[in-house]
Amino acid sequence: MSVIQPGALLPLVPVGADSPAEQAAASRDDGAVSGSVHSWDLSTGVDGPGTRFVCFLAGCPLACLYCHNPDTMQMRNGQRTTADEVVEEARKYVAFIRASGGGFTISGGEPLLQPDFAGEVLRRVHDELGLHTALDTSGFLGARASDRLLESVDLVLLDIKSWDRELYLRLTGQQLEPTLAFARRLAALRKEVWVRFVLVPGLTDPEENVEGVAAFAASLGNVTRVDVLPFHKLGAAKWAELGKKFTLADTPTPTAAQVAEARSIFASHGLNAV
Repeated sequence: MSVIQPGALLPLVPVGADSPAEQAAASRDDGAVSGSVHSWDLSTGVDGPGTRFVCFLAGCPLACLYCHNPDTMQMRNGQRTTADEVVEEARKYVAFIRASGGGFTISGGEPLLQPDFAGEVLRRVHDELGLHTALDTSGFLGARASDRLLESVDLVLLDIKSWDRELYLRLTGQQLEPTLAFARRLAALRKEVWVRFVLVPGLTDPEENVEGVAAFAASLGNVTRVDVLPFHKLGAAKWAELGKKFTLADTPTPTAAQVAEARSIFASHGLNAV
């Protein structure tokens, strides 16, 4: 089975164009759980501990201004793939992954746009392959993650893009509250979380905004790490090739001092910020 490779570009249609029928059709194929997969890859130190087999699902309800993979926004931009196919591909790397202390990460796009498929893949990788599992999510669709799905998740990589509600809406096109509700639910379940925060000069970098995310993360009690991710423009070419305007083209990347300052704010709340 040939899977779209990272960086492959397909025509982008407006965010939200995946219909309920399209979403439902992506859940089962001839009785087997299937989903829309954009690509898969191996990564180290980015998508959870150790070397990870990362499965990127297609489709996302957010339209982040700084998205570096805009080609993953639409479910139709992926390839129909069964859970069997994903598990068998990951199986090839089990010995290598275990030796590195790594695991399996399901990412996107937004994996919770396809909860049946994501849940089946996570369960089988966790139970059959015995790998550490991570769910990379914005949390906006956290209500779609059943307790059964979360039982197969060892770590949640949770993107909290802004504390300022108006800014969050501007950055993503959606509301912040569902993400916060999901974060509180994960805390109640004592599920380990790494918070991810993208530092964008002139947007997310005000001290009060960083402080708000830091205070919330510290209040949960289950956040073991915070990744302060410097804004970059590596996806600008994809936006151009898709015929879409990259609105942050003139936004500078943060300086090392700005990143260090943001990390110090998280650290001041007792969080492990990297």
